[in-house]
Amino acid sequence: MKYLYFLFIQVLFVACQQNNRLPFLGEPEQMGDSTVYPTIADFSFLNQDSQFVSNRSLADKIYIADFIFLSCPTICPVMTREMYKAYEAFEQDNRVVFVSHTIDPVRDTIPRLKSYAENLGAKSGKWHFLTGNQDEIIDLAEKSYFATALPDSTAPGGFVHSGGLLLIDRNRHIRGVYNGTKPEETERLISDIKKLLKEEY
Repeated sequence: MKYLYFLFIQVLFVACQQNNRLPFLGEPEQMGDSTVYPTIADFSFLNQDSQFVSNRSLADKIYIADFIFLSCPTICPVMTREMYKAYEAFEQDNRVVFVSHTIDPVRDTIPRLKSYAENLGAKSGKWHFLTGNQDEIIDLAEKSYFATALPDSTAPGGFVHSGGLLLIDRNRHIRGVYNGTKPEETERLISDIKKLLKEEY
């Protein structure tokens, strides 16, 4: 009887843990008996240190991604401020990295990104500010991260983009999207990063 009770407690504990798992976002495909969720496509861009950052660079890492541009007069400064709060919370944890893609690579040159990162206090290798071919970055934003990012001459700063911070797991799945303009969403992001660390390591 004691054994059955102990077994019941174990099953209950596992079920509770599973219920606390973060969801997988995106439209899944059914492949036989398996449910397959979308993953971030292969990419390779240069960071503020002129080093290539790719899926291989981020292998075995949890990362938080966003899409910004440095001359943005609206939400980007707020997004970066909120991203920095999460960065500070995991600055000493080498399992977590941060990735900001510029959607304005013509103006956001590598020296400009480098200066921006240094002024922010972002460590090289911990927070990557990426640049590259604009069409490739925008395509990645829209098709892999399901984020809005496109030039628009009528928009402030010349671009329309979403303000999401995206939580990506070690297998390139999106596990959360957070409004990068709201402090309470940043708190939720920090909490979910902790959950994902327990789930994946």
